[in-house]
Amino acid sequence: MDVTGLLQLMLHEISSNGQRGKRQLIRFYNPQLYERCCKALYDLQKRHPELGSVHTVPLILAWICPVPAGLNRQLALYQSEFVVEDDIQVTMHAASQKPVAWERGIPWGVRHIKAPQAWSTTTGHHVYIGVIDTGADYRHPDLRNSLMRGVNLVHRGLPPYDDNGHGTHIAGTIAAANQMYGIIGVAPRALIHPVKAFDENGSAYVSDIIQGIDWCVRHGMNIINMSFGMKTRSKSLLNAVMNAYNAGVTIVASSGNDAKRKTIDYPARYQQTISVGATDRVRKIANFSNRGRFVDIYAPGEKIVSAWLKGKYHEMSGTSMATSHVSGAIALLLAMKPGLKPGEIKTLLRHSANPTRGPRGKGGTPRGAGEVDVMRLLKEVER
Repeated sequence: MDVTGLLQLMLHEISSNGQRGKRQLIRFYNPQLYERCCKALYDLQKRHPELGSVHTVPLILAWICPVPAGLNRQLALYQSEFVVEDDIQVTMHAASQKPVAWERGIPWGVRHIKAPQAWSTTTGHHVYIGVIDTGADYRHPDLRNSLMRGVNLVHRGLPPYDDNGHGTHIAGTIAAANQMYGIIGVAPRALIHPVKAFDENGSAYVSDIIQGIDWCVRHGMNIINMSFGMKTRSKSLLNAVMNAYNAGVTIVASSGNDAKRKTIDYPARYQQTISVGATDRVRKIANFSNRGRFVDIYAPGEKIVSAWLKGKYHEMSGTSMATSHVSGAIALLLAMKPGLKPGEIKTLLRHSANPTRGPRGKGGTPRGAGEVDVMRLLKEVER
């Protein structure tokens, strides 16, 4: 049986037995074979709606589907044509949260990185940010002018409404714009496209992340915010990150909340991302934050107040929160210098950063990454 016949057999099994089988990624090596198999898939999907559980990801030449258990060994025989990977679960990078009362003003983290001092020069206008998260609350008064059309990968066909809160919190730190009554984010005129890949429990599959990256690249995002991580390396996710990087999209990813000194979570550990650790109000690396040589930049991540569901506000801690500050800072930078490439942005961030202090009074790492400073960043790009 040739590879096309095997895949057709697999589709027949899925059509007959529903979605029984482990969710996996099938990544093709040959673009022509991928196109041919996709055409056959689309033709079958017209006649068999149950094959809607099989999704294509052109960015990495992949299928996402439930592979029937009996076909795993047969698929393994075609290693020269494609690679098959398990679809791994991914978790959010928030260490704690609690509701708070908020009157109005600029949260401490936004002030701390000196964003308000830059607003007379840049506010992030015409910068598009894909936030791969739990969606966003389109009705929140602080986000009404900041949210654009997005995509829902959890409940396909529905808008990317947030049913968890994490995505709304991230969006608020990046680009909230309610000067009269609410909060103001780092880049209040940047535009956020919510990509809902995480469910109400804050859980997603790596395939959802990959499809989210694919959507962001195809829809012209300048920045992708990824406030989540996993311990396991995924070649398919790396492939998606590399392709986005090569397309000129800057990916900002949180390092993780395990207080590790020598390693960080994926995808932040990939060289093509900008990896972010968390600091507190005195520029000390937060106790929970991963740190070390794999971290590119630090930002406020402890007790950060931002938007929440139903027009409310929550205080959250985590490298997730730090990442949203960095995405906002890059939006301010790109509004001034639109042509910057991801690698150039990483270099500018590192060169313009302020030194950090270590956790619990210990010294920071003088030759390591520092904390983001928007004014120094904007001066650095003018040199």
